[in-house]
Amino acid sequence: MEVFPGVSVDAGVRFGKPCIAGTRMDIATVVAALGAGESYADVERDYSLTREQVLTALRYAAHVAAHLPPAVKAA
Repeated sequence: MEVFPGVSVDAGVRFGKPCIAGTRMDIATVVAALGAGESYADVERDYSLTREQVLTALRYAAHVAAHLPPAVKAA
């Protein structure tokens, strides 16, 4: 099931983690690789993704971060 443009969730794929639609590559792996300093080109090559798929992972991560409640209670 597509939960965000270009992102799907399937209980039978990667334990139900959000993945790039049509692949078995989970969003967390893509974002973590970029966060660790890997270049877009390296992530694209290492995980057989297009630039648009990598950007989709980032857009989804930003969407989730923007819609989660704060981790700390307001004072």
